Amino acid sequence: MRWGVEQRLEFIEFRLFWEGEINRSDLVEQFGVSVPQASKDLSLYQERAPGNVRYDTRAKRYLAEPEFMLRFLDPDPDVYLSRLRSVTEGVVPVEDSWFGAMPLADAAFTPRREVDIEVLRAILRAVREDRSVDVLYQSMNRVRPDPIWRRITPHAFGYDGFRWHVRAYCHLEHCFKDFLLPRILEIGEFAASGESGAADWLWHNYFDIIIAPHPGLTPSQQLVVAKDYGLPDGKGTVSVRYAMLFYVLKKLGLLGSPEKDDPRRQHIIAVNKRDVQEALDKSNASQGLIFSDTATNAAGGK
Repeated sequence: MRWGVEQRLEFIEFRLFWEGEINRSDLVEQFGVSVPQASKDLSLYQERAPGNVRYDTRAKRYLAEPEFMLRFLDPDPDVYLSRLRSVTEGVVPVEDSWFGAMPLADAAFTPRREVDIEVLRAILRAVREDRSVDVLYQSMNRVRPDPIWRRITPHAFGYDGFRWHVRAYCHLEHCFKDFLLPRILEIGEFAASGESGAADWLWHNYFDIIIAPHPGLTPSQQLVVAKDYGLPDGKGTVSVRYAMLFYVLKKLGLLGSPEKDDPRRQHIIAVNKRDVQEALDKSNASQGLIFSDTATNAAGGK
């Protein structure tokens, strides 16, 4: 099946599954196809997904049947919610979202972190060509309070939930570190690469955080927290790159002693707390700093 046809069939299924109906004009408006082509697509969908849809002559719309079964999309709520979030945050315009009737929605916004487009293009080029590049970087390190030029060999990108950073070998400190993209002020010369990203052990290896509901919650509250976090046996595993461990722990509220926090605010704990701390110490020691510069301004850094 051609990609364009398959995409339109997915769109048909999205509208039918989440909104219960679709019409030829929806396809015409979304993809710019002709009315005959839209009719052909709907007929093809009925052939490929029998029993999913019927045409209501009174409403003049195609309606989803009660026994509807997904054939082209994954049965995952995130398919819908990720689109809703993208529109709500202004990343995707509503006309490109596939929504026909978008529900009212909002998001807990944080200030947008500005990334210079030429900086991003240069870092991508360095990754693509396996080269190093000089960057003028503003650290929050007390030892280097002013911007300095330093050479890095980038190989990957990470997102901590708020900001994007580039994972790179630092030619100044001879180890792999995280560099916040907004703090790269200027780009300098390209040169041969330093240590290969394949040698970044913290990036390529994972640690398992075992999480469970906070013991201070009532039994019924623990059950709903287990359901919320997808913990069918009352606990579960979150597999995380060592290089991303601090960020994940911070985002989940698992730094320090979450078992001592108010369970009404902190709903989960790390069951393997000692192992978590050892893994965190290992990742920090490998980077030669207390915490990554991208994590917190008060914790030291590059």
